[in-house]
Amino acid sequence: MKRLIKSKKLMISLMALSIVLGLLSFAYWRNQPVLIDLKMYEILMNQGTITKAKIEKNSIILYTPTQKYSIVKDGINLQELLRFVPVEADESSEFLQELMLICLIFVGAIVFFTLIGRRKKEQSEQYAQQRNQAFELETLMPARITPAVSKVRFANVAGIEGVKEELSEIVDFLKYPKKYQSYGIKLPRGVLLVGPPGVGKTMVAKAVAGEANVPFFYQSGASFVQIYVGMGAKRVRELFAKAKAYAPSIVFIDEIDAVGKARGGLRNDEREATLNQLLTEIDGFEDSSGVIVIAATNRIEMIDEALLRSGRFDRRIFLPMPDLEDRKKILRIYLEGKPHDVDVEQVAKISVGFSGAALATFVNEAAINALRRNASVITVDDFQAVRDKVLLGKRKVMSLSEEEKRIQAIYQGAKALCAYWFEVEFDKITIMNDRLKEIDREIESKTQMLSKIKVYLAGIAATNLVYNERYSNSKEDLARARELAERMVGHYGMGKNLLPQASDVVALMADALKEVEQFIEGMRKPLESVANILIEKESISKEELAKVMHEHF
Repeated sequence: MKRLIKSKKLMISLMALSIVLGLLSFAYWRNQPVLIDLKMYEILMNQGTITKAKIEKNSIILYTPTQKYSIVKDGINLQELLRFVPVEADESSEFLQELMLICLIFVGAIVFFTLIGRRKKEQSEQYAQQRNQAFELETLMPARITPAVSKVRFANVAGIEGVKEELSEIVDFLKYPKKYQSYGIKLPRGVLLVGPPGVGKTMVAKAVAGEANVPFFYQSGASFVQIYVGMGAKRVRELFAKAKAYAPSIVFIDEIDAVGKARGGLRNDEREATLNQLLTEIDGFEDSSGVIVIAATNRIEMIDEALLRSGRFDRRIFLPMPDLEDRKKILRIYLEGKPHDVDVEQVAKISVGFSGAALATFVNEAAINALRRNASVITVDDFQAVRDKVLLGKRKVMSLSEEEKRIQAIYQGAKALCAYWFEVEFDKITIMNDRLKEIDREIESKTQMLSKIKVYLAGIAATNLVYNERYSNSKEDLARARELAERMVGHYGMGKNLLPQASDVVALMADALKEVEQFIEGMRKPLESVANILIEKESISKEELAKVMHEHF
């Protein structure tokens, strides 16, 4: 309040000073003599109105009762003027005028810069006040970090049987930590859930917390990204301090790529400080702290390598799009409690490529459609009616026609056969994607890397052999094969030449494709069998592949 009164007084004083200066300036310029020519001078002389005159350097100032006039000194007869009026020499007049002008300019500059300085000071004080308020708001953060108790169980999350097995040890450790500590077992500090949007990464994390019956701390990666440097790191410290206080507990960071993005040329001090603090907190866990970090992302290629190294997110769990059996289980859960007369298997077959979230939308839209037509139960016709709406609306997902499904089955079936034959490890191959295992090897041979390239090119070779055509579904596999080939040639000297040549990548991929085409040519019958299994079940395991190969050879 005092600062406001002081500011008002200063503004009033400056305004008064400006008015005085303005009046002085007006008076000064108003009193300046009017410049006249020789003709006007003669008229004034003839009329006898000139009362006196003053010489100022090169000019003569003529005074009349009402006005002052100025004329060039060399333009008149000075002796003649002296006979009629007294003439004075005024050497100080011009000096006083110049001095007054300088004073006016100086005072005006002081006023101007005082106003500018005052304005900047007020803006600086206002910014500082806003910043202090922001910091005060941030200090309240610990009160907002509160654990939740998850009511979700594994039974409530369908289609993640493989994931449940991988997470069962973590659940058991959180429930019975002493059992593991007695054997000196160290469980991973971090688990990274990787998968496309909508497959249920957050639900899986909640289910782990629910099964273990431990506090669950949820944070979005974006919530750590702050305007002011240091505030994101402060949030991370407070989050983990609270989690340790409630141990055993689970910290779930959704969309971790927002804060864990790979560090590169475009520096962001706040993001780097936050990421460094996150790395420090994970490293700082004692083996018996009882805090497990679960993070989720659908863009693992953007994650900083420091987060993925051993001792941090050791365990990576990939959640694929649900296959036919998974979709049937998910649909049964979402239809539970709703009046329906639906063949779940039929609905599952028309929803190829739907994620768990898309299936939830599918069921909800079908229920709305049944309500709209005043039906007592939901039927398959309701699902058929809203299928295009779910596909082409805001939640657009990939779906396949029967012809496209056959092409995709041939494509993925060839990859499955190739992976089995060339001993490339995988969990299972589905009609939509593969689950090739990344084996951590210190040394990898050219043969092993070529085998992966052959798996990526197998689908292209198969569709070209069966349909004499190439399709757009090979985009991702072709990019992976090319990336691996470039790494082999450029980094490991595995091309035709020890030093990389421009043609080596092309030659390496061409040779691999030729070998795969020869392999697929001899596997026509097993390929048909595998494709039929994929069409029917939408997935095939390594054991099922072994059985198919045993039947044909």
